[in-house]
Amino acid sequence: MTDSKQAQQLAEPDYAGHTPMMAQYLRLKSGFPETLLFYRMGDFYEVFWADAEKAARLLDITLTKRGQSAGEPVVMAGVPFHSLEGYLARLIKMGESVAICEQIGDPATSKGPVERKVVRVVTPGTLTDTELLSDKSESTLLAVCQGPRNQVGLAWLALTQSELQLAQCTAEELEGWVARVAPSEVLYGADVTDAFEARLKAARANQGGFSLTPRPAWQFESDLGERKLKEQLQAASLQAWSADALPCAHAAAAGLLAYAEHTQGRALTHVNAVRVQRGSAFIDLPQTTRRNLELVQTLRGEDSPTLFSLLDTCSTSMGSRLLRRWLLEPERDRTAARARLSAIGALRGDGAVAPWTSLRAQLKNSSDVERISARIALRQVRPRELVALRQTLQKTGAISAIAHGLAPYLDDLSQALQAPPECIALLQRALLEEPAALVRDGGVIALGHDAELDELRGIRDNCDAFLLDLETRERARTGIGNLRVQFNKVHGFYIEVTQGQASKVPDDYRRRQTLKNAERYITPELKTFEDKALSAQERALSREKMLYEALLDQLQPFVPALSRCAQALAALDTLATLAERSLTLGWAEPEFVKEPCIDIRGGRHPVVESRLAETSGGAFIANDTALAGKQRMQVITGPNMGGKSTYMRQVALITLLACIGSYVPARSCRLGPIDAIHTRIGAADDLANAQSTFMLEMTEAAQILHAAGPHSLVLMDEIGRGTSTFDGLSLAAGIAAYLHDRTQAFTLFATHYFELTEFPARHHAALNVHVSAVQGGGKAAGDIVFLHEIQPGPASQSYGIQVAKLAGMPASVIHHARHTLGSLEQQQNQAQAQVDLFAPPPAAEAAAPSAVEAALARIDPDALTPREALDALYSLKAVAQSS
Repeated sequence: MTDSKQAQQLAEPDYAGHTPMMAQYLRLKSGFPETLLFYRMGDFYEVFWADAEKAARLLDITLTKRGQSAGEPVVMAGVPFHSLEGYLARLIKMGESVAICEQIGDPATSKGPVERKVVRVVTPGTLTDTELLSDKSESTLLAVCQGPRNQVGLAWLALTQSELQLAQCTAEELEGWVARVAPSEVLYGADVTDAFEARLKAARANQGGFSLTPRPAWQFESDLGERKLKEQLQAASLQAWSADALPCAHAAAAGLLAYAEHTQGRALTHVNAVRVQRGSAFIDLPQTTRRNLELVQTLRGEDSPTLFSLLDTCSTSMGSRLLRRWLLEPERDRTAARARLSAIGALRGDGAVAPWTSLRAQLKNSSDVERISARIALRQVRPRELVALRQTLQKTGAISAIAHGLAPYLDDLSQALQAPPECIALLQRALLEEPAALVRDGGVIALGHDAELDELRGIRDNCDAFLLDLETRERARTGIGNLRVQFNKVHGFYIEVTQGQASKVPDDYRRRQTLKNAERYITPELKTFEDKALSAQERALSREKMLYEALLDQLQPFVPALSRCAQALAALDTLATLAERSLTLGWAEPEFVKEPCIDIRGGRHPVVESRLAETSGGAFIANDTALAGKQRMQVITGPNMGGKSTYMRQVALITLLACIGSYVPARSCRLGPIDAIHTRIGAADDLANAQSTFMLEMTEAAQILHAAGPHSLVLMDEIGRGTSTFDGLSLAAGIAAYLHDRTQAFTLFATHYFELTEFPARHHAALNVHVSAVQGGGKAAGDIVFLHEIQPGPASQSYGIQVAKLAGMPASVIHHARHTLGSLEQQQNQAQAQVDLFAPPPAAEAAAPSAVEAALARIDPDALTPREALDALYSLKAVAQSS
């Protein structure tokens, strides 16, 4: 026995008391102690002992006991193999991970338990199965590495994409980056500090939806990560990707790639690109902004109605995912946005048939080339996916022809669409037109692709014809008219001859069975056929599996080209969708300018306008917005339900749409540089983190004041509501002054504090506007009608009681409120003049110096000798003790 085998035996636990199968299970389970292990046994995946109890609780499946191992009952539960995806989906949704253990040995030749192996591990961040993934969003795996000097490295990847992304940030910026990446699972080294781990847990609590997975610290090594990245890119240096001077990100990439390879059971050969992301390259959209603007989810957590759901009429799931990425990752640089606007303008066309209609007609029913390409590389692709891929690739020539010559960006995409003809030919030659769903079912490889498979199928499928032919020939040869060639499962194939005709049997017949009235024989020809026929189906299935694996080998060199083709198809689909939306919804092309400004004419809230048209058929009231160097803040007053929040949000959404290179819901839009969109809208408790409504309001406001700058757009809605009137008013005034004087951001500041309408009188870049309403427009004189128009000047009153009446408040409450309001207004008129909210804070009164301070002031250190300095020190000490 070798030393390595002895060491292995010494390291392994003792499984001698267990049955061979349970010993095999325990060895496999030891490699995945924190993961559910699904152990294949026939038509079921079984789980045992603690895993069985956990799976039974999570999946509501039956927990049983069967037999004994090491003197203890074997606790077990199981799920049918054909229903695996449904159970996996439920477990992944709960944040669990599952190791899939398959039989890889041959039961016919195995002594003891069939050889088994964990072929892959399914975790929330490493999903590749169609059944487990959303068509319109990615499952992203993020690795973070705590580095020196407060630095953090990040690396993230969706396994169904070909690009790995890197970034470095400070520890304070980590939560913002996690929000931007929106991972399904976060990896980190087991040696991180408690404070760093607390940051990750806080990010999970604030954002939710991702699993935290600690990994061995040695996997997060900078040199290892750099080496792995070079191997992944097949390059001698990372300089071409500007990724060479990022040691913390390299360390994170090492952990990421090690984990991804571990879960998939193979290298990620399809990942052939790296992109370095820098915070300064993107417009900052904090999590609160994404939530408040309802970009991809409503405030209730629903998928619709949102800006994304309004825009997403994409023909492919690839296009939908790209559109979502564009919305959540707008770039500060306008190069990409200008290229997209030019392409959208060209696709809109001006002829009878617009190019976007022809493009979408070709894209319709296209397969998800991006995910299929990744699954080819991971060897997880299914036959029908390959047929769908073939059908889509056959259309790329026509799609390319439509896009070519319309705009520079479209020309680039057209060139990337050149699908490898060898790949199409291979798929055409190798696969049936309508293959089985799974390779294990057979019926996948095309006729004529492999002579041996065709022969095996011929034997399997033409068995009856062969037997009839043999029977005819043997009757003619032997002269036995009642000779029959038959088959049964016990004795196989045989030739049956009655006892009366047994004397005519030829010498090459060998007796197989004697019956009362007949004899059964076998011939060399029939025996040869029997050997083939009885194993033909099994051998045909085995042959198909082998040929399918060979097909995947042949497809590997085409994966990079398929990935490029997928990216081009997704971009064309997204651009065609934005062209269609702009025409259908009546949107206009924005204009980018160098000077800071947000100048919108006839702006509309896209989602509210669409919902209004669907529900009531009413027209949305458009409004103008003019923010520039001399007017950077609007103080917005007016009643609740009057449209303040809608107006503020529409300005932000129009700005965002322009920045991603989309047409916008307005008559016109001129937009200067934008680096962030910050929002403080709405009120809600965060009780899980011990934050009241007011605390949350102040926390979000503080974050905005620290982060916003002169090129930021800030929406502040009803700040200061969560505390007493004077506290709230004072804080609102201070926040408004800070935004105006210090950050100088473009600010929409909505408030119910009428006192703040005095703000523009003392701040030159601020302007009062209000949402208009008229009283007496209904049946009663006290009724209110909202006009939803933004007009200059402050609101004349708040109309709070009228809104309460509209809400159905009892008449007695309304009457009492009117009486109380009258009394309060009368007291206010009799009160003294209000304190000036916008005066600078008074200087602190100078306090009389203490005895020590007075004595210290009399000392001139430069004039003292060392002895005098020591005496002065003792004197000061004495003064301090006596005072």
